[in-house]
Amino acid sequence: MITLKRIVLFIILSAAYLQAADRPNFLIIMGDDCTYNDLPLYGGQNIDTPNLDKFASEGMVFNKAYLSMSMCVPCRAEMYSGLYPVKSGVCWNHSKAKPGTKSAPHYFGKEGYRVGITGKVHVTPKKCFPFEDVKGFESNCVAPTADYDCAGIEEFMARDKDQPFYLAVCLVVPHVVWTVGDSTKFDLDKLKLPPHMAHTPQTRKDFAKYLAEIEYMDMQIGEILKSLEKTGQAENTLVLFTSEQGAQIPGCKWTNWELGVHTGMIVRWPGKVKQGVRTDALVQYADVLPTFMDAAGISYLKDQFDGMSFLQVLQGKKDQHRKYVYAMHNNVPEGPAFPIRSVRTSGYSYIRNLSPERIYIEKHLLAVDQHNPYWDTWVFTSGDNDSTYNLVERYLRRPAEELYDLDSDPFEFDNLANNPEYAKIKSELSKELDRWMAVQGDPGVELDTQKSLQDNRKAK
Repeated sequence: MITLKRIVLFIILSAAYLQAADRPNFLIIMGDDCTYNDLPLYGGQNIDTPNLDKFASEGMVFNKAYLSMSMCVPCRAEMYSGLYPVKSGVCWNHSKAKPGTKSAPHYFGKEGYRVGITGKVHVTPKKCFPFEDVKGFESNCVAPTADYDCAGIEEFMARDKDQPFYLAVCLVVPHVVWTVGDSTKFDLDKLKLPPHMAHTPQTRKDFAKYLAEIEYMDMQIGEILKSLEKTGQAENTLVLFTSEQGAQIPGCKWTNWELGVHTGMIVRWPGKVKQGVRTDALVQYADVLPTFMDAAGISYLKDQFDGMSFLQVLQGKKDQHRKYVYAMHNNVPEGPAFPIRSVRTSGYSYIRNLSPERIYIEKHLLAVDQHNPYWDTWVFTSGDNDSTYNLVERYLRRPAEELYDLDSDPFEFDNLANNPEYAKIKSELSKELDRWMAVQGDPGVELDTQKSLQDNRKAK
């Protein structure tokens, strides 16, 4: 005899099963040191990326997505934790998160998700980022190969179709060293160098190697998406591609300029996100975790994250998200202390160099080695060419304040900080930056200098 109690229990269990079956999977595909506007989707003119272009035609392209620190470790910690660097403690490259920091594996694992990562992990400690390790993709970004095998991710995604998954596939291209892909296909004389790069033969040669790795990355993206199709899970999977921070080229990575902190981002979610659309909504990496949780129906407290869900942007219900996005830079251990903070709107970028009396030194870029043999050619020819000298000086010497009109000056060469016509805009952004730093508990200069002192003590 069927009792009322059994009927109620059946309804509850059925509802729970349907809810579990309806929860989307999440797949992140992350490039490594790929300047966003070297991609054709964002104006790049030198390469072909058919897989990425097709993927973009199936989803939403974000024109104005940002990360808060253009270094591999801090930006990844931001995406996985939903926290800015000061809150998580990941304020420098190769630094660890504060004890007790929670991330995607905690929140999604608690809700029954399998949460895995393959390729370049680059976040520690394991207690703060307890991803399941998935085999198949190269984990060393300075290895001479970018070998991969999709069997591991296919097994992970197909392991149990009744259990949803969250998987991050973190590629190592086009991070230096630039050794994979076919750079011989490029006519070096016809390469269109962007304005932040000096026109020397060595620069063209190395730029071609970097571009070849982007095309290799595109091939990998195609294979990853094919693997998802094979599992039969593509229709119920939200896929996010991001190019990470800018390339290891002067003016990109390790800066707060656009080419450092502006990232390429595309989201495909069949039946939920319109195909072939672009948005100017301002978003940043800290927003990804709460957005994914929102999409999965996982509840969280409003003040739990620094990020905010942009689910309604994905659903086409809103075309705006943030008024401001924020960024910081602490140069240690990549070189001597040189702290930078910045804030952006859709149209303007305000950057504050907290130690403008010092010169900026990034040891990986300024030490001539296999990573950047072109830099000495910039310095060597700077006496013969004003534009090359200006690039070298711009990189090494930074003013106290920088203000740029991103619509008319997307490469940020015309500093408007001392232009009285822009005083009101500068004042607004300066006050907003002060507010953000105060909320974050960011002491500014002391954060980088104290780290430098600690590292020097350890070295002794």
